[in-house]
Amino acid sequence: MSHARALEQAPWLRSGPTARVLALLNGDGEEARVVGGAVRNALLQRPIGDIDLATTAVPKEVVRRAKAAGIKSVPTGIEHGTVTLVVDKHPFEVTTLREDTETYGRKAKVAFGRDWARDAERRDFTINGLSVDAKGVVHDYVGGLDDITARRVRFIGDPAQRIAEDYLRILRFFRMHAAYGAGDPDRAGCLACIAGRAGLAQLSAERVRMEMLKLVVADGAVVAVTAMADGGLLQMILGGVGYTGPFAGMIAAERELGIAPSAVRRLGALALVITEDARRVAAKLRLTNAEAKALEAMADHWWQLAGLDEAAARRWLYRLGETAYLDRLMLAWARMGDGNETAHWRELARLPQRWQAPKFPLKAADFIARGIAEGPALGHVLAQAEQAWLAAEFPLDGAALSAIADETVARFTHDHRL
Repeated sequence: MSHARALEQAPWLRSGPTARVLALLNGDGEEARVVGGAVRNALLQRPIGDIDLATTAVPKEVVRRAKAAGIKSVPTGIEHGTVTLVVDKHPFEVTTLREDTETYGRKAKVAFGRDWARDAERRDFTINGLSVDAKGVVHDYVGGLDDITARRVRFIGDPAQRIAEDYLRILRFFRMHAAYGAGDPDRAGCLACIAGRAGLAQLSAERVRMEMLKLVVADGAVVAVTAMADGGLLQMILGGVGYTGPFAGMIAAERELGIAPSAVRRLGALALVITEDARRVAAKLRLTNAEAKALEAMADHWWQLAGLDEAAARRWLYRLGETAYLDRLMLAWARMGDGNETAHWRELARLPQRWQAPKFPLKAADFIARGIAEGPALGHVLAQAEQAWLAAEFPLDGAALSAIADETVARFTHDHRL
């Protein structure tokens, strides 16, 4: 039986593109509703992203009605009952009600139906099993309204069966809890995820990567990730140890600085100690080249950034650049930070906001004019001069620069005469 509650303050249902699609699909014996994440987020008063609809109408009827109304339709998954309608540049996935007739992993055999309850029961979590009609009435066949009120993420029906249908639901369970749950994850769901964890090996690295990068930036990521570590899931996902303490430390550091969460930075805090860890995680999750490079740069001798004074921090910022400097410093902060030193770490992290590293002002011509021939020797002298310039704290006046150039050439010449 359906339990209903009015969805308050939902102008997007009453007017605009969503209302137009609902009006198109309703009537003449058919009904359409908004389903899934849009309903969940509206009830939680969170931003609404994509708006998906379900309908009793079969795909051919959806396409026919769209054509008659001059609305573009795209058969994005028509064999599975999904047609995308584009209204005022807004895409809407419209899927015919379905029910499973056979289930074997992700390849469940489905048939089109007209039963809203059966369609809801084949979804993953109760908070995703809600639908709202054009009048703003929310229909709940699976207990999703109570779970939204309690901020509880539960599988619909038997958790083990839901997981066996798609093992990615293990990661989605923890990600959804991190985003929408409160307190500890649902015990029955957690135990089912642990029991089914071997199924994670069947998932593509790309799907796991997508879920993990979303999970680590969710508001409740610490609780979810800790539960995953306790259940033996993190080691399977990362191919190594998961460090929940530094992970929590990274989140605390981000909040201390008031900066937006970084998925790659948080992943680094969770998985990295040395550069080999970065390579392993990048391969395991099939990270993009940019993500892999960022992790490796973060892991490279991060401990050397602990306890820096201002002068040393400026030298590191000059060498690494702003992004790599902040990533590596924050990994050091997350792994070694002491609560009594928060102010010092904060000042080091904010260095790029108050100081911009100048460019090394000496050029090859300055040393050629002092008798250094072009070739390997010139490159060596330039590198030595740059180190001397850094040690002198970035002087820019001509006299200081001439002195550095002269001293570097003299030292090089002396060393090569010995």
